[in-house]
Amino acid sequence: MMRESVQAEVQMSFLVSEELAFRIPVELHYETEDPYAVRMTFHLPGDAPVTWTFGRELLLDGINVPSGDGDVHIAPISPEDLSDVHIRLQVGEDHALFRVSAAPLVAFLDRTDRLVPLGQEQAAEGALEKELGRILAEENAG
Repeated sequence: MMRESVQAEVQMSFLVSEELAFRIPVELHYETEDPYAVRMTFHLPGDAPVTWTFGRELLLDGINVPSGDGDVHIAPISPEDLSDVHIRLQVGEDHALFRVSAAPLVAFLDRTDRLVPLGQEQAAEGALEKELGRILAEENAG
């Protein structure tokens, strides 16, 4: 099993205040090696990129219903239609709020689902361990 990944770039609005927002590129990254997790790398202006890692299921749930009780909170802006999603990241007392269209997130999740179907993460991890074991055995045999 090769190490496979899915990547996408989406534009998000970084909501600084009620009046001020600016668009930033955000990279989405998923790897079969870490089948439960999604990484988001935020390219904030004048700052080094910041990467957050959280559960793929949290992102999936958050598109439809408010989800997450830790540092990451994801919720649809209007539950009636699949339009925009708020992503809120909390660091201590500080938080950052982003708004993104649901469509590219759904497309990204769909691609991750083709690599590792939701609910099959454990099988993917097992296959990886087997593959690692085989590689190590070959190295030790050599």
